[in-house]
Amino acid sequence: FASQPIAKINNLKSKDFSFNTSGGRCENCKGKGYVIIEMQFLADIKITCEECKGMRYQDKILNILFKHINISQLLNYTIKEGYDFLNKHNQTTICSQMEELLNVGLGYLKLGQGVNTLSSGELQRLKLASFLTRKTKKSIFIFDEPTRGLHFHDVNILLKALETLVENGNTVIVIEHNIDIIKNVDWVIDLGPDGGDNGGKIIFSGTPEKLSKEKSHTGLALQEEINC
Repeated sequence: FASQPIAKINNLKSKDFSFNTSGGRCENCKGKGYVIIEMQFLADIKITCEECKGMRYQDKILNILFKHINISQLLNYTIKEGYDFLNKHNQTTICSQMEELLNVGLGYLKLGQGVNTLSSGELQRLKLASFLTRKTKKSIFIFDEPTRGLHFHDVNILLKALETLVENGNTVIVIEHNIDIIKNVDWVIDLGPDGGDNGGKIIFSGTPEKLSKEKSHTGLALQEEINC
């Protein structure tokens, strides 16, 4: 947006198109699009900002168009919609960053959505996507029940992302009960024999195939899944 001719004429910079900094954002709502009315004895009320009408920016920013849309309209797109739009107009640098968000199953989120509105599972996948875009030194990743609350379709997407981390030379350690994850790992350490005070001991260490031949709770569940 800052590279558009009208933006240059008005000496607008990239930072002016961020709702996190002053300059182009609506100062009445600080770029949120809404204001909070504090109530003394009731829950606070969130109402649409009267100044920007929920658009989050000043008119001088909203008047700058890229392919007939302004920054507020773009931020209201889902990640998938935004990717398709920007890819159509050859914005390859931005699209390369957005691809990993699609790869971890976050394509339904809005581009301008606040992080404080995301669930714990979405936050975990958002952080995972940020690592997938980096070309850094090899790391060890530890995930604690990353499939909790996820639809089985999302579990498959998460699994592919974890596999990509491994393919990039990283080590991934997952604490998990989900059989779909367990049957796809390289090595399993099974704790048991039961839960609580009756658990906590290493009862098996090896491949998922070997575990499926054991009589433990995990082994029996894995046997059913592998034999399906």
